[in-house]
Amino acid sequence: MAIQHAKDSNFAERVQSEGITVVNFWASWCGPCRMFAPVLEEFEKEAGAAVSVVKVNVDESPVTSSQYQIMSIPATIIFKDGIPQHSEVGILPMKMLQQLSRG
Repeated sequence: MAIQHAKDSNFAERVQSEGITVVNFWASWCGPCRMFAPVLEEFEKEAGAAVSVVKVNVDESPVTSSQYQIMSIPATIIFKDGIPQHSEVGILPMKMLQQLSRG
């Protein structure tokens, strides 16, 4: 499954599924976000159908970003069955993504 992009209008349906969803909050002007993108893409390929990966552009989705109190980016929130379980700010190494997404 490819990385999905969510906006305020469809964020809830993207994370309400059963299982693990990794949500990355980012912006096109954010250097660390651009550095994290290839790690996230590789993680998504390795995880396959076991994990959904969703990206949210904070500039295009201010309501969702505010709802989850995103103050710094990149920010990553791990959801399990639609419920936030863990959040981290900054570039996450592949091993940390793998550990956090095991549920």
